[in-house]
Amino acid sequence: MSLIRQVLGLLLYAINTLFWFLPIFLLGVIKLLPIPPLQKVASRIAKGCASLWVAGNNLNQSIVSPFRLTVSMPETMKAQDWYLVIANHQSWVDILILQRVLHRKIPFLNFFLKKELLYVPVLGLAWWALDFPFMKRTSKSQLKKNPKLRGKDVETTRKACEKFKTMPVSIVNFVEGTRFTTQKHQRQSSPFKHLLKPKAGGIAFVMQAMGEQINQVVNVTIHYPGGIPSFMDFVAGRVDEITVQVELMPVSAELIGDYSNDSEFRVRFQSELNRLWTQKDQQLADLVANHSSPEAPAEQQQKSQQS
Repeated sequence: MSLIRQVLGLLLYAINTLFWFLPIFLLGVIKLLPIPPLQKVASRIAKGCASLWVAGNNLNQSIVSPFRLTVSMPETMKAQDWYLVIANHQSWVDILILQRVLHRKIPFLNFFLKKELLYVPVLGLAWWALDFPFMKRTSKSQLKKNPKLRGKDVETTRKACEKFKTMPVSIVNFVEGTRFTTQKHQRQSSPFKHLLKPKAGGIAFVMQAMGEQINQVVNVTIHYPGGIPSFMDFVAGRVDEITVQVELMPVSAELIGDYSNDSEFRVRFQSELNRLWTQKDQQLADLVANHSSPEAPAEQQQKSQQS
């Protein structure tokens, strides 16, 4: 049965993606015309198509690979605002869950992607058409060889974020920089039980580039009670339950400053991020301990839905 679900699910994901790829790509080509009003309209329509693509994926999950989704989320989020979304990262499934939980609650999710992902068949061009920022990070070894490259990451981020200033957007950052595995956790000697060490640079550069526009931070914690699934596990319906906690945070002064050149701010920023990660680690510890409880605490105001 799981093999049938897997084949059918993959087929529906592929059909849905190919169906929406063509209009999104064509709208991306239209946006190359140097006519700002036309570019703005094309962007809005492309984001609308992408939202319908997410809706199709959500329907696929509900029909082919249903699971129990328990969500704790504030009611005050809105689709016409600027947000920074941060989350723990364990699996490629995280992306589908973020899209599902936040769909139409906040603007369409935009991810910072490695430049190499532009060449992924079909999806790379769709991400380009949707204005996903493609980044080429400067490594520490490169900086050591050429100190003049210092600050280039901030400039690259600022340039990528320019497109976001005229239209509400949700910028997603997986703060750990990579998916959690036991091997990576041990290699890092991470001080957190359920998380890798947070990397401050990514969100610091976003806040430096767009801090005056981003009004709130959406802090998402994802937990898989049955263990971290692969994408294929998820498509095959081998995931029974997923728990998501969403917290809305104001943008504090500790999050905005010159991360590249202000050493005092850099220390404050890293300290604030470590504080958030300590809280998230405790959230995950509580979820691990309580996921089998028949009733969630009333103060969490959780709502469960059969997906």
